[in-house]
Amino acid sequence: MPADLEHSSSSEAESLLGRGQRRMKRFFDGFVDFAFQGNILQIAFGLILANIFTDLVKSFVSAILMPPLSVIFPVNKNIEQKFAVLRYGSGYNATTGYNTLFQAQEDGAVVMAYGSFIYQVVSFIMVGFSLYGLAHIYTLVSNDPIIKYTKKCKYCRKRINEKCLRCINCTSWQDGREDRLAT
Repeated sequence: MPADLEHSSSSEAESLLGRGQRRMKRFFDGFVDFAFQGNILQIAFGLILANIFTDLVKSFVSAILMPPLSVIFPVNKNIEQKFAVLRYGSGYNATTGYNTLFQAQEDGAVVMAYGSFIYQVVSFIMVGFSLYGLAHIYTLVSNDPIIKYTKKCKYCRKRINEKCLRCINCTSWQDGREDRLAT
């Protein structure tokens, strides 16, 4: 093989290799820029804190709130364990029945686990109220409110900020100027 061809093919391979390395470096640098932006880090920390907060509220609901509700409402078990058997499994014993939801599911019974649904609803409501409470406290302490109170426009009936003088949808005055001018 002539020396020119050998040299040109090696420089071509180095050129392709160098271009690939530059693309990978650019891709990696772009990822680093994206991953360490201020907004992305704030969102990541917010999601981690929200997950921990949700676990905390669910623990409160299951360990502290649901047991008294089980006592107040005359149920013989925790509300989470309430279920109805829609179709019995193959190993069903009519004298003992199913004592737990897990036992019924292990036997292959078709069950409607309404207790766990009630637990999830109560947990959802408690997480919502807790988040609203935190947002309300933040709004009282901060100049940048999270909760934006609204009212309905008198004319177009769409929701607008309660501090608006004019509706952003129909541009009518909210202080009654148009009514005073008409009379």
